[in-house]
Amino acid sequence: MKQRLKIGDTATVKVIVTPDMFAQFEGKIVHRVFSTVSMVYHMEWASRKIILPFLEEHEEGMGGAVTVKHLAPSTEGSQLIITATVSALEENTVMTKVSVKQGERLVGTGEVKQVILPKGKIDSLLAKVDGS
Repeated sequence: MKQRLKIGDTATVKVIVTPDMFAQFEGKIVHRVFSTVSMVYHMEWASRKIILPFLEEHEEGMGGAVTVKHLAPSTEGSQLIITATVSALEENTVMTKVSVKQGERLVGTGEVKQVILPKGKIDSLLAKVDGS
């Protein structure tokens, strides 16, 4: 990594809830609210934004784990702020605590683990999975 990340570094993602973010399965909307799947996506995106400036040309981040608590619904048009904060650093692993807020209301919390690896190692791992 180019520079050292620090515990406490943050990144945010701001979104407005749209119908493509609703809870749905096989194209059928179950609830017209921000889905847990969308919450996970945006938590991962906020966490990824933290590492991007620090990656060297030969490095990439891979998701290692996500934990989520979806605490409250957010309807279409709701403005959400997803904030990821570095909570732990160990060798090539970055842990972030993430919050999702609609104004002052806490909509969700979670934690994201990312592992920083050389792109060549990732390619090698994927080749084994693909049988190449």
